[in-house]
Amino acid sequence: MNTLPENYYKAYVNGKDTIAIINLREVYVFPKVKFKNKREEQKYNKLVRDVKRTLPYAKMVYETLIETYEYMETLPNEKARQAHLKLMEKDLFKQYKPELKKLSFSQGKLLIKLIDRECNQSSYNLLKAYLGSFRAGFWNIFAGMFGASLKSEYDPKGKDALTERIVIMVENGLI
Repeated sequence: MNTLPENYYKAYVNGKDTIAIINLREVYVFPKVKFKNKREEQKYNKLVRDVKRTLPYAKMVYETLIETYEYMETLPNEKARQAHLKLMEKDLFKQYKPELKKLSFSQGKLLIKLIDRECNQSSYNLLKAYLGSFRAGFWNIFAGMFGASLKSEYDPKGKDALTERIVIMVENGLI
């Protein structure tokens, strides 16, 4: 008998039969989108464009958060952690501010939702955890001046169902 864990087997023997183990990707089947009019089709195409533009940023935020959390765990004290956070914030602003300023209003709102989707937490809660309540509140008020909220939650089975469908299709290279 092989000493590898079961999930490493490429096949297993059952009596006199050898049965191959093949892991397949998930397959998503969506019905064709039916539009009531040209305006609805344009709105859908705009959402596809916006998801393609903002999803990489949401994924980058998630990866950065994981990296930052893991690194902060290695720091000796709170003072070192705060210094690291300030440096990270400064570097991130310098690197991404020019690109994010180019996002449209609707793309910014979508990015807030997609960050919630990727991180399973609202942007407000993430800012609050890393920067504190005061600064998170400031950024939420700033977003509110433009009609957005960092406390927006992603609802993949409700009002964000079409967005979820598009995200899945983009992630799987279907559109």
